[in-house]
Amino acid sequence: MTIIEDTIEIPAAPAKIFDVLLKVFSSQESYKKWHKDHIDCQWIKGKPFMVGSTLYIEEYLHGKLHKMKFLCTKVVPCRTMEYRVSFPMSIIFIKGTFLIVPLKDTCLFTATLSFRLGRLLLRFSKGKIDAIKQHMKEEGENLKKLIEVGF
Repeated sequence: MTIIEDTIEIPAAPAKIFDVLLKVFSSQESYKKWHKDHIDCQWIKGKPFMVGSTLYIEEYLHGKLHKMKFLCTKVVPCRTMEYRVSFPMSIIFIKGTFLIVPLKDTCLFTATLSFRLGRLLLRFSKGKIDAIKQHMKEEGENLKKLIEVGF
């Protein structure tokens, strides 16, 4: 298994970070503000960040448009959000997690993606993995900026 992770320290309370994530995933317009490569976002089943709800997104990764559905599998408000991607991406992409860890006056926000990649596949996917890492880093930095400006 290959795990890609990005962590950023954000000067905000866990509830504020969680609220901004809810807002980011609430509409296409908000989703686009989070990252320049984001195209569409809509909840197609259930309520936002409720276990069993399904989110549809479109975004560019490594220069290619990806259309994906995500199933919320675990939500601990202001702490953790886990999701699984639907078939056919689920063949390679196992799950994703957003984790908010409170510190004294700040929080660590960590985004994690888990993939089924053997050594051979990992070797052929190196450029794509690097592009995904860069995208995740930019999402973390942009989330911090959105919180700082009062999104």
